[in-house]
Order: sequence, then structure tokens, then C-alpha cells
Amino acid sequence: MKHTKAKPQLRNGAYLVGLVLMGASAVNADSDPAATTNWKDASGLMEATGYNPNELSFFKNNNLKVGGWLETSISVNDNARHDGFNGPVTFQDRTSELQLNQLNGFLQKTVTASGDTFDWGGRFDMMFGSDSVFTQAYGNPVLNPRTGLAEPRGDWDLKLSGDRFYGFAMPNAYAEVNLPFGEGLDLKIGHFYTPVGYEVVTAPDNFFVTKPYTFQYGEPFTHTGLLGSYNFNPNWNLTAGALTGSSTGGWDGNFNRNLATWSGLMGGTWTSDDAASSLYISGTAGPQSDNNSSFWGIYSVVGKHNFTDKLHFILQHDHGYANNVITGNGLNAMANGWTSSALQNAEWYGVNSYLLYDVTDKVGAGIRAEWFRDNNGFRIAGPGRCGASTDASAAAYGTSNTYNYACNTSAYSAYPYAGSGYYELTAGLTYKPVKWLNLRPNVRFDYANIPVFAGGTEHTQVLFTADAVVVF
Repeated sequence: MKHTKAKPQLRNGAYLVGLVLMGASAVNADSDPAATTNWKDASGLMEATGYNPNELSFFKNNNLKVGGWLETSISVNDNARHDGFNGPVTFQDRTSELQLNQLNGFLQKTVTASGDTFDWGGRFDMMFGSDSVFTQAYGNPVLNPRTGLAEPRGDWDLKLSGDRFYGFAMPNAYAEVNLPFGEGLDLKIGHFYTPVGYEVVTAPDNFFVTKPYTFQYGEPFTHTGLLGSYNFNPNWNLTAGALTGSSTGGWDGNFNRNLATWSGLMGGTWTSDDAASSLYISGTAGPQSDNNSSFWGIYSVVGKHNFTDKLHFILQHDHGYANNVITGNGLNAMANGWTSSALQNAEWYGVNSYLLYDVTDKVGAGIRAEWFRDNNGFRIAGPGRCGASTDASAAAYGTSNTYNYACNTSAYSAYPYAGSGYYELTAGLTYKPVKWLNLRPNVRFDYANIPVFAGGTEHTQVLFTADAVVVF
């Protein structure tokens, strides 16, 4: 992709907007004692400044909401090398570099689920930042997982990205309706974030700064199609959908690739009467593309339990499958003459556990432990940004310049990696001095069975990361 000067200018402009808004809130608070209370109690920065468009009668009368957030972060890596990458860790994947991860704005017309009346709405999000490349609806991987050949990717929002570090994504663009059936059937039609798994893309909604391997490499981020949700009662919820536009079993679908390929999504949630415990099971399954009926699917199980009002435990297990795909293990076997084909049935699976404690209403502490297994060397292949930002001009699997094209370094030319286990232990804090500002320092230890850190030379890595999230 072409590098342009507009992206750094826009990135700097985004920082400037955030600083101006924060400065305006401080001025407003200092100039009026009454405003000081509003500033402390406000749920968003717009409310804190006293200029909140959501309070306008037009927005209230039409159930509209405009909002967003800004996230910026920095990481320090004990094994940093000249390429600047934190190995396969994402989204905070750059070391000693201030990243503008997400500048996200949205417009939403909220839908009320009810069995009494029909309602309609929808949501549209636009994201700019270094995280956008991970959330784009590419439809196809840059290299066909069955043939290893480069192929065109979807251009819903992929073409909006100016370079491999900063660009745009449109992760939500859907219409929504409530059908007055039973307790109310909610339907989304369009492009939307996945309901699979525990952690999410949206920065304000996670406890930790850095993301687990399961989230980045084991699960979809978005879907295109139809998604329905129905609450039978306070204890039981069912979600189901039909997905299209993807060559990876309905993952990250777009609007102009593989539209004849349909996959399914289903999930169910049980919540206890006291809401202290819940169990959520979800997954996707379907063929890989219009001309490839091989299976691609995943299931995810997330259990939550509140030991007390302040102590929370989460346990997650994911297991994914992709049949008849080229893998790192398959390429190695073929190179050594053990097989005549690099195709294998690939699996990836793992377990995440979280222990979170609310120290005060403003401070939280937590630990996350994870084991992730890329069993065949199919899902993890060096810095995630390299493959995500590569277009159809890239070379085929196994060639020496596959990742040189995207990342301009020879350190990752051995792609794909062999199958390996990945382990991470993360400890972090959250501090909210006001409701609309969240500061999150993390320390993270990573270990892999094969050398994937420090340019493919080390098995371990210690990463210190901190971010600030401002909610508008």
C-alpha cells in the first residue's frame, strides 16, 4: 500500500483534538463552581465540557446518540530490536513508540427490545488509528489458505488505509429492528462486531491494555450478514445469524467477495437469578469460500462468577478448526520430503483466565493468564500487522519476501512458523480519576516454544504498556 503524508498529519490532528477537548473541560470546570461538579460526574468528555449534542431535543426525540473515544498507548519491550515490533503481540505492537490506537466516532439510533411495538435504528462507526488495520473487513486473507496464492481482498474499508500503521476502518455499519414477537426479537442487518468470545476491539470495554492471543489470532473481529438476538427471560438469551462475504467461515466479511458463501453463527447465554454467575457459549461454522467447501469454524465458552461484589473471575476456552489449509507444519513436512502436500487440517485452541478486583470505585487490579496453542503453525506468523496490511501484490506462502513486502525486514521471512504453544501472564491496573478517563498500566510476560520475539531470536519477552482512554 502507498505511504502518504496525510496520515501522520491526521494522526497529529487527532492528538490535538483530544488535547483541546481536555483543555476545554478544565477551563469550563475552573470557571464555574457548578461546572466543576458536572466535570467530575460526567460520563463523557462532551458532557464534562457542557457541550453535549445528545442533550439537544432533536437527538432526544429521535433516540439518537453521537459519541466516541480516543485511545493512545506506549509500550517498552525488554527485547526490543530495530524493527520496532513486539513480536506477535497486538494491538500495542510497536515498542518505544507513542501509538494513537483508536480515534472512534459513532452515530447510533438505539432500539428498544419489546414485545409490544416495532422499533428501528442502527449504528455506524468510523475508526482511525493503528488498530484499524486489524478490524477491517477484508473478506479474504492476503494469501488463499488452500492454494497459497495472492488473491484480491474486499475493499469495504481496506482501501481506506493509507499505510501499514495508520488508516481507517468501519467496523459497524448496520440497520437494526425490533420485531414485536414474544419478548421482542432484535435483528441486525449489515456489518457488525462479532459476539464470539470475551474481549473486544473497542478500547473502553476491556480491563487490560494488551490483547490475548486467543482474541487476536483465534477469533473473528467482525461479520457481515444478519444477526438476531432473543431474550426468553432474565436467565436465558439466544443469538443466531447468517454470515457472508468471507473465505474464512464468515469471519471479517465484506460486501464484494464470496457473497455466495454463507456461514452460521449461534450463541446462548445463561445467567443466574442473582446475576453473579453466567455461562456463554458461541461459535461460527461454514465453508471457506465460493469455490472451496472445506470447513472453517470455532466455538468459544466463557464462564463468569462474582465471588464477592468486588472480586470477579472469568474463564474462557476457544477451539478453532480449518480443514485443508496450508500450514507451517505442512510446509516443513513437504520440504523434508515427508509429504507431497502442505495441506493439513489445522486446529488452534487455548484457555484464558482472569481475576479482577475492584479496589475502589476508581481503581481496579487484575491478572490474566493464558495458554494458546497454534497446533499446526497456521494462525500466528510474526507481527500480526504484517499480514493484515499486505495487499494482493504479495508473494505466495513460503517465499522469502512474503513479509518483507509488508514489514521490510528479513526477520520474519521464515513464515509461516511451526506449530507452537504461546503463554502470557499479564498484571494490570485501571484508574478512573473521572468517569470519562481511564488510565491502564500493564506488565506482561510472554513465552513461546519457538523463538518468535526479538525478530525471531528469543523465546521470551517482557512488555511494559500503558494507555489512556478518553470517552467522548
